[in-house]
Amino acid sequence: MEETVTRIKPKNSGTRPLFDNPILEKLSRTHISVPITIYLVTSAVLGWYAFTYTQMSAGWIGFLFFAGIFVFSLVEYATHRGVFHMDTDTPVKAKIQYTFHGIHHEFPKDKTRLAMPPAAAIFVGAALFGVTFLLLGEASYAFFPGFLVGYSGYLFVHFIVHAYPPPKNLFKKLWVNHAVHHYKSHDKNYGVSSPLWDYVFGTFMK
Repeated sequence: MEETVTRIKPKNSGTRPLFDNPILEKLSRTHISVPITIYLVTSAVLGWYAFTYTQMSAGWIGFLFFAGIFVFSLVEYATHRGVFHMDTDTPVKAKIQYTFHGIHHEFPKDKTRLAMPPAAAIFVGAALFGVTFLLLGEASYAFFPGFLVGYSGYLFVHFIVHAYPPPKNLFKKLWVNHAVHHYKSHDKNYGVSSPLWDYVFGTFMK
């Protein structure tokens, strides 16, 4: 099986179940406000801990926070390009790719699948924080809140692109960029919250 996400024709409405089990199917969907709330609350708690229980200065905490946002933008690009749009040269890869992202390209207007479901979001978030803590120690209490705010920004932009017509404000450019990815070339414009890394790696398309 060599079908890739780039060959999936988007449908402007509708949805499709991923699982026969009704519980798993329900767990595969979420309202966008749920993961955003989880990430922002967690970010606030970690930031409070950084200011209250660590010896880091306010300036260093601020630097690490914005570094977290910056690093997230790169992780977002790399994950979207390398994982969500992986080569589907085997049936297993094709199944994985479709489950995690291909179904979104087929039904881009399905508002219930515009973000990782809460159970998966909590698991993945905890794992990422564990890795960050191993690498950065107490600095992770300032860095990871920025990473989560970056993730929340990505989710917000992704939602407004698919749920609303082109806005007449600063989000219009991001709306157009992601629309190009979905409806013009799936191999371009991998950045959702920012086109920065598309410019760096030559995958930007107007």
